[in-house]
Amino acid sequence: MKSVAPTTPYLIRAIYDWCCDTSQTPYVSVRVSGASTVPLEHIQDGEVVLNIGTSATRDLRIDNEAITFSARFDSVSREIFIAISDVKGIFSRESGQGLGFNVDEVAEEEEEDSNIVEKVREEPVKISSKHRLKIVK
Repeated sequence: MKSVAPTTPYLIRAIYDWCCDTSQTPYVSVRVSGASTVPLEHIQDGEVVLNIGTSATRDLRIDNEAITFSARFDSVSREIFIAISDVKGIFSRESGQGLGFNVDEVAEEEEEDSNIVEKVREEPVKISSKHRLKIVK
């Protein structure tokens, strides 16, 4: 069975487009984790809120894995990488309307997946002599 793509990046793009179409400023709330690169000096209570509007970013890209862009912080250009799994929400600065996401559930699922991968790596692969490949000419 083919796995279904998560809806979060599609919803982020939809709210971003809505903000831009209605002349509002899109902001994202981001959980700080090792998966994302955000300006550490702006972190408060384990999260950072960033303006991702067209006037604040350069080369903004919202794909299914991450939000990436360049932005200036204290007159210094920085490359920002936000894992989609770290996005807590996207909203309009002016109206406060937007969507919130439960990042804890995503983080737990990712942790479980990585634990499974680690267990698989730890178990040696056993190949019996009758299952070996032969070269046939």
